[in-house]
Amino acid sequence: MLTRRSLLAAALLAPGRFRAAEAIIEKAIASGQLRAAVLRVEQNGQPFERAFGLAKPDSPFLIASITKPMTATAAMILADRGLLKLEDPVAKYFPTFTPGGRDKITLRHCLTHTSGLPDMLPDNNALRQRHAPLSEFISGALTTPLLFTPGARTSYQSMGILLAAGIIEKVAGQPLPQFLKTELFQPLKMTATNLGNNPNGVKIQVEHADPPGGTPETASWDWNSPYWRGLAAPWGGAHSTAADITKLLQAFLHPTGTPVKKETARRMTTNQNTGLDKPYGIGWAIVPPGFGHGGSTGTSCWADPAKDATFVLLTSLPAKVSQKPIIDPVANAIRAAL
Repeated sequence: MLTRRSLLAAALLAPGRFRAAEAIIEKAIASGQLRAAVLRVEQNGQPFERAFGLAKPDSPFLIASITKPMTATAAMILADRGLLKLEDPVAKYFPTFTPGGRDKITLRHCLTHTSGLPDMLPDNNALRQRHAPLSEFISGALTTPLLFTPGARTSYQSMGILLAAGIIEKVAGQPLPQFLKTELFQPLKMTATNLGNNPNGVKIQVEHADPPGGTPETASWDWNSPYWRGLAAPWGGAHSTAADITKLLQAFLHPTGTPVKKETARRMTTNQNTGLDKPYGIGWAIVPPGFGHGGSTGTSCWADPAKDATFVLLTSLPAKVSQKPIIDPVANAIRAAL
């Protein structure tokens, strides 16, 4: 006797179920607007995956801010072990981070985008242009003026994620890329995922279009440069595949206690900013009816608990260009087909 789950799985695998979504990507590839993309959908344990253009199904992409939930997960692994607390002041780990209201900023603020820190430093491009190490970005984040009183509202902030990463490294006693590899990627069998360049020398296969407005002078520090790919920025420097990101989503859609406790996974994927202007989980964006995240390199992922489904779209075109004509329409077409 067929169960509802088996009927849904059979329907998912039916030829042409996602044709509307595929057609949007095919059109962008045919016109030359898009060079490469991978689409992966999973529902009730049944996957659909297709590569477009220059991509292969297992092509690694620079996933940009989908890195943020990974960094947040590293923090919560340590919290589950009692080695740090969400209410710990950042100044506990960075004693110079005290004037101008910074003493009120907690790790929770950093992971829920309520710290008051800016998204990027005012001299972000200058730092990248001279190939500054992450330590210089941290120094800047410790002194940059706050945009508002910590906890007063929600404002997307990569620099809060950077300081959270600094705390993780101090508590774990090892670099974040190594901690993520042993405590997150390996347990979830995310074998194609790395923060920074692949230590085994595997080259990233997908070249992303230069950031909009970019010039040849940015080539030494843009997304495709050895500097940026190796910086291991905890807010946006991970490389991964659609299949690996699906594994991460599934770990939070169906928590098992790995890599974080079940109750921790549920907290991370539910709104932590009650009463503020914008909902946010811990590291994860709240994307009704579930959770997910996007990336400026033209990447997007989400999970829908009600339909037991996950969605991953990785493209080579910056989100500033691809969001409206490609990413959003593809996501909407997938939602309509689920």
